[in-house]
Amino acid sequence: MEKHFELRRWCCVSDDFDVGNIANTICRSTEKDREKALQDLQKEISGKRYLIVLQDVWNRDADKWGKLKTCLKQGGTGSVVLTTTPEAEVAQIMTMGVAEAYSLEMLGEKYMKEIIQSRAFSLQTPSSDELDGIVAKIVHRCAGSLAAKAFGSMLSTRTTVHEWMDILAKSNICNDRTGILPVLKLSYDDLPSHMKQCFAFCAIFPKDYEIDVEHLIHLWMALDFVPLEEEDHPETAGEEIFRQVTWRSFFQEVKQSPPLNYEKKDGMLCNTTTCKIHDLMHDIALSVMGNDCLTVTDKINDKKSISDPTRHFLSCRVGTQLDGFMKKQPSTLQTLFCTDVDFLSHLSEYNSVRALHLPLNTRHQVKSRHLQSQHLRYLNLSGNNVITELPGEISMLYNLQTLDVSFCRGLRQLPKQMKYMTCLRHLYTHGCTSLTHMPPDIGQVASLQTLTYFVVGTSFNCSTVAELQNLNIGGQLVLDGLQNVDESQAKAASLGNKHKLTHLSLKWNSDANEVQDCHMKVLDGLKPHGGLHMLRVDSYKGSSLPSWMIDLSLLKHLTELHLIDCSECEVFPQFCHLKALQVLYLEKLDKLRSLCSDVTLMIFPALKELTLHDLESMERWVSGEGNDEVTFPIVEEISIENCPKLTSLPDAPKLKVINVNEGKAQLSLLAIVKATYTCLLSKLELSVGDKEATLELDPENHESPLTELSLGGCNFLFLSSPSQPTIGFWKSFGKLVNLEIKNCSGLMYWPEEVFHSLVSLKNLEIKSCNKLIGPAQVNGEPRPTADQVLPHLSIILIHNCGSLVELFSLPPSLRSIYIINCNKLERIWGKEDQFGTPCDGYASSSSVVEQSSAQANHPPPNLEFLKISFCGDFAALQNLPPSLKSLIIFECHELCSVSGQLGALESLAIHGCSKLRSLDSLGDLPSLECLSIERCKRLASLPGGGHGSYSALRKATVKYCPAIDMKPLYKLDQQRLDRLEVRHLSHAHSSDPHEGAKLREPKSWKYAIPRCQDWAIQRHRNP
Repeated sequence: MEKHFELRRWCCVSDDFDVGNIANTICRSTEKDREKALQDLQKEISGKRYLIVLQDVWNRDADKWGKLKTCLKQGGTGSVVLTTTPEAEVAQIMTMGVAEAYSLEMLGEKYMKEIIQSRAFSLQTPSSDELDGIVAKIVHRCAGSLAAKAFGSMLSTRTTVHEWMDILAKSNICNDRTGILPVLKLSYDDLPSHMKQCFAFCAIFPKDYEIDVEHLIHLWMALDFVPLEEEDHPETAGEEIFRQVTWRSFFQEVKQSPPLNYEKKDGMLCNTTTCKIHDLMHDIALSVMGNDCLTVTDKINDKKSISDPTRHFLSCRVGTQLDGFMKKQPSTLQTLFCTDVDFLSHLSEYNSVRALHLPLNTRHQVKSRHLQSQHLRYLNLSGNNVITELPGEISMLYNLQTLDVSFCRGLRQLPKQMKYMTCLRHLYTHGCTSLTHMPPDIGQVASLQTLTYFVVGTSFNCSTVAELQNLNIGGQLVLDGLQNVDESQAKAASLGNKHKLTHLSLKWNSDANEVQDCHMKVLDGLKPHGGLHMLRVDSYKGSSLPSWMIDLSLLKHLTELHLIDCSECEVFPQFCHLKALQVLYLEKLDKLRSLCSDVTLMIFPALKELTLHDLESMERWVSGEGNDEVTFPIVEEISIENCPKLTSLPDAPKLKVINVNEGKAQLSLLAIVKATYTCLLSKLELSVGDKEATLELDPENHESPLTELSLGGCNFLFLSSPSQPTIGFWKSFGKLVNLEIKNCSGLMYWPEEVFHSLVSLKNLEIKSCNKLIGPAQVNGEPRPTADQVLPHLSIILIHNCGSLVELFSLPPSLRSIYIINCNKLERIWGKEDQFGTPCDGYASSSSVVEQSSAQANHPPPNLEFLKISFCGDFAALQNLPPSLKSLIIFECHELCSVSGQLGALESLAIHGCSKLRSLDSLGDLPSLECLSIERCKRLASLPGGGHGSYSALRKATVKYCPAIDMKPLYKLDQQRLDRLEVRHLSHAHSSDPHEGAKLREPKSWKYAIPRCQDWAIQRHRNP
């Protein structure tokens, strides 16, 4: 499956077929704007053979499926969309004559019995044939595999025939009429009471919500759902509850996800464990919770019962519409989980709140009056960049167990009196890049189990690392500011006794000039225990590493090692002896010459990712003058940047991704050769500053498996004169799907000869190629091409090409065009898309059509998305194709004319086009859903010429267009206006506030400059 499909996604759709949410699930993003999400989806799948499963679809709206289907067509040949639905009508809509729907029969009794037995006898062996006979009877009453798992889980805790007969009797509630829900409710009723509470609480999360398991357990703890025996840790008990409930199939899709690159850079080291709830199980939780739980998403119709008081409340993206509801909430509210709504003004009223999650976009500082509840045990402020300090009164929240301020990048300090927070168990501070020190006596918070980021300050009134001595912290720990630590403090931290610690990062200030010996002693004193999974050492200035890093016996379980900016270090571990190592990242190790000593065979048996950046002395893989062969049997990604003395690439038969960034072309040329021979290689990134390099070609062309190619510089791969024979190189890349070219000064004209070889290309990005003009010239005219190039091109992005005047002849397959910051751009689809002087007389779309079709270079007939921004000389955009669905034009100050009959247009955004006077030539726009027009000071009319009904309009924004006629919008009935999801019309005729005062004549200055009028009057009186 993995070999056949490059992209694999599973989307639980359920009742709400929201194409934006589905696109986000496929792209693994959180984009809120639906149109942008669909554009991202096209980019994500473009050219890739994918398998996408849409589970549990109930949608009967063919238009919604049509929008998603249009995007999904961008995938590669052989892509598959598999949909499951309980409704034949839905299946008919989804197939639409393309494929045949399959009616799945009930799972056979043989397999159903196996499912029940695997669960029922997992904790015991059958004591009699009678038990086996009971299983056979239950099988007849199962309405699917989920019911079979539920029955099997219930039977597993019963040991007698009588108990099994009792379950058999209860199974009578399950039949064809009642369906599966009664069985699932029976399974829920079979849970111990504390597990019932824990699972039912999860009704607060929307369906298909990805739940962070660690935070879920902390929420259970905050709400007293986790019972404790003597000397039990609540986290351990919570983990056992989660494991048991998951085993009984109440949770599913439990997975671990590594941190994103930016998260890892800012100190998030551990994987995140998440889970989801099956829709039917979610229905059970909702039925149990009733009015005690309320979830409001971004759909207005979801707020059907917000007048009732509730105990647990979650809201997502509904603006201020729930303001009245929040005012009515009584003191019984215990959980307030707001992902994108600012309710700070009401917080002081909720004095029983135990768990509080505030949104990322809170516009105000959190004050002490917002946190009045002494019952508060869980406080999550993560990701808020507005917060610069926390109120000191937080230290008085004596019952607080969890405080999460991770990725609050503006936070400078924590409350000084945190030592009194004796119940605090989890403090998440990673990503707080502005934090300067830790509060004093942090070691007195004896219950602390999690402390993700500890920065050592310089003032006397802050904690040293010695405060960690008696804290039994686990998970990850980032120690920053180690230049402020001495040997005695490092040893006192007792990291070797913290056996729950799995990920450790040690960082000095790279600007510090301490004695090297001091660094060595501190690092030695910070010796961890032997079960560490990940170690990062950053900006260490010792000349050698301590013995615990050299002999490697302490690091035998290490799977990830990062050494960064250890510029003075001369002695390094034998990396190949780290047999469990999967990720090796080495950067700015100025004195590292090789990875291994000269031994018979160098093998990295478990390594999957290798990064070598800025290693100016590394010249060999193996030290010595003998064999320089090193083997990476399963490595998949290699990144080498600025390693000028390294002249060879290692043996890596499973290699999928190569990234090379260098000044002089040497490894790049080897990587190009490898790209034509390595059967699994799919992505190659090359950046070469050498402008004199040449490419020697193999006379035989080997077809490369490469699908993604990114080139920075690499002038030697493009024609600067017809005599250079580089075309043969490109003939190997017939499977290439994505091509990015940036900072290439050798690219002066569109390389149409190269394009002829790229028959599979779907995505083309050209960035910062400042000498690129347009098509090659012959006697001052574009050189004619024999036939169409890039027949499968779907998306083209051109960014920051300051000399570009026009594009090449665009293929009919093109669906999306992005052109950004190309100041000299005049034409997109040839000279024939502009006529006369547009600013004097505005050609309509009909006048364009009347031109000779033999001469016209028509726009792509399937174009759906067009964005043009910051193109200063671009004056006219005419003959837009009727297929267009989204048109975005930003800051094109010379633009005078836009025309085309756009009956399919759904989104229109025009900002900062000061010479544009009319949009009448766009037609009535019957499909328009989103309209945004800003800072077009000469624009006199809305699109549609006053004739459009705006029947599909959902969002309308018009700002700073003083000449515009708003009657077409204002004449809509009030009910239609009220239904708009976004309506910003109050500043339609206002002047642009960013333009400042209008100083047309010197005599008016006294009215524009403060106090200037008084000065002028005084001067007139006293000449």
